[in-house]
Amino acid sequence: MARWKMCAGAVPLALAFLVLGAGAAVAEEIVVGMSTALSGPAQSLGQSMKLGVDACFAHANSTGGVNGNALKLLAYDDGYEPDRCAPNMRKLIEKDKVLAVIGNVGTPTAIVSVPIANEGKTLLFGAFSGAGVLRKTPPDRYVINYRASYAQETAEMVAGFLSVGIKPEKIAFFTQNDGYGDAGHQGAVEALKKAGFTNAESLAHGRYTRNTENVEDALVTVVSAEPRAVIMVGTYKPCAKFIRLAREFLPNALFANVSFVGSIPLLKELGRDAEGVIVTQVVPPFDSDLAGVTEYRRELAEHFPNEKPDFVSLEGFLAAKIFLAGLTKAGNSPTRESLVDALENLRGLDIGIGAPVSFGPDRHQASDRVWPSIIRGGSFVSLDWATLKAGM
Repeated sequence: MARWKMCAGAVPLALAFLVLGAGAAVAEEIVVGMSTALSGPAQSLGQSMKLGVDACFAHANSTGGVNGNALKLLAYDDGYEPDRCAPNMRKLIEKDKVLAVIGNVGTPTAIVSVPIANEGKTLLFGAFSGAGVLRKTPPDRYVINYRASYAQETAEMVAGFLSVGIKPEKIAFFTQNDGYGDAGHQGAVEALKKAGFTNAESLAHGRYTRNTENVEDALVTVVSAEPRAVIMVGTYKPCAKFIRLAREFLPNALFANVSFVGSIPLLKELGRDAEGVIVTQVVPPFDSDLAGVTEYRRELAEHFPNEKPDFVSLEGFLAAKIFLAGLTKAGNSPTRESLVDALENLRGLDIGIGAPVSFGPDRHQASDRVWPSIIRGGSFVSLDWATLKAGM
């Protein structure tokens, strides 16, 4: 009987060697949390973000984990609703005792997540949101971002539109009626003011309710102004519906979306109406030959062969890659505090996207880069604003 117990106890160890490779037995399991939209109208964003993190964690586990520790992602569904996200965050921090929370999706959910993370002294890392609530000055100790902000994305749009001769007064807005829409709108207003346009707040601004496709009132507001360009801060279903309807009245207008829209779902939702729609991205093209993007495609194919690459899961992968670099630096028995300290001490980290990543106590954002893209022939291609001007 004693012999059987010994053999039975050896099975998990043997499996660990098989999963992680010879000589790479797991010391312990590190649990990382996530509250995201796994159901509802924004589910493709949450599912893709989780997929990217999962792919990065799976690769790490297959090569010995982090400092010999296996990684586990514990994800709860919040449906992109703050009143579901808040209890998820408290459960992850207080009951599940996660080391950190990674890759949460959305600004409305970030508004409730940030104070809970700060109160629980637990890192909220790489949220899929460009909102200012995640980017305070000086930064919150327990909030660290990967992506460029919505203000940086909409500033890119404003600069691009002005460069092709669109006058500021011919720009309008279509945004989600919450903190997400507010963040994008305010970023564009500030960019217009910096460009010398003092009446940016008076520009036509149509809004819709989160998790709905009720865009008709917003459509009337925007179309009545006869804009030449529309800056859009929403999710793919309402944005697609708005574009399709607006083009009946504004056939020559340009429609530009921030990255949170969900590029591939937007493309699919628009179908034949997608041509010429602009989306600013906060990651490189997912088909590029940059080392970090090539690695992402390889690991996605290895661990999730039925999934196709896209911008959102690439963001999840890159955010997780930076997170794991900090976790590695935090040592064999990381704590919530040592993890934050380790990340703040990352300097010149090469994640393979063309620019090194550095953090510090006063810098909690990995990337400031925005890659504008446009739909041509059913695919996303890099946008050079000068070529857009040539085609106008």
